Amino acid sequence: MENRNRIVEEILDIEVDMFLRVPTGEEPSCRAHMDAMKLHRRGQFAGWSEQTCSSYLNDLRNAMASGDNLMTVKYARMDNLVPPVSVNPRIEQIRARYVVWQKEVIARYPNTMRGGRDLGDFANYLGAELETYSDATLELLHADVEAAFGTGKNLSLEVYRMLARQSGYQSLEEMEERLSVK
Repeated sequence: MENRNRIVEEILDIEVDMFLRVPTGEEPSCRAHMDAMKLHRRGQFAGWSEQTCSSYLNDLRNAMASGDNLMTVKYARMDNLVPPVSVNPRIEQIRARYVVWQKEVIARYPNTMRGGRDLGDFANYLGAELETYSDATLELLHADVEAAFGTGKNLSLEVYRMLARQSGYQSLEEMEERLSVK
């Protein structure tokens, strides 16, 4: 577990560096809240195997070595400013599973999800991000997703459970309850 945590922290360091270098017309407010960004990104990896995390770290390192910024590519894809950078069929398979899982989370935890991305924006964001992953990472992530699906596990739910714990709540249910009174 310690090695996995080290891998995730290195991923976050590289992603933050790339994110801070994304060219924008005006300074986005989220850049002032990098701790929150890291919290959310750390949660994303909650359901990933160490092998998948390691492969994604290699993707980031390879991008850095070639002078590419995967965050710039992701945001350009989200806004449809560049053509697709990958047409790997795993992208749609992974996204389809996550959309179903995200619908479940939105339905079960409406207070927690209030103010978050709507389902269409979620699918667009995820698809754009998945396009930046190597084929090797997509294969590993697909295996993680299918293993979770096969056991009835919801990886979107795992993200929000981790976010709740990192935010100081004992559980996602506690966070949902506390957010309902605000």
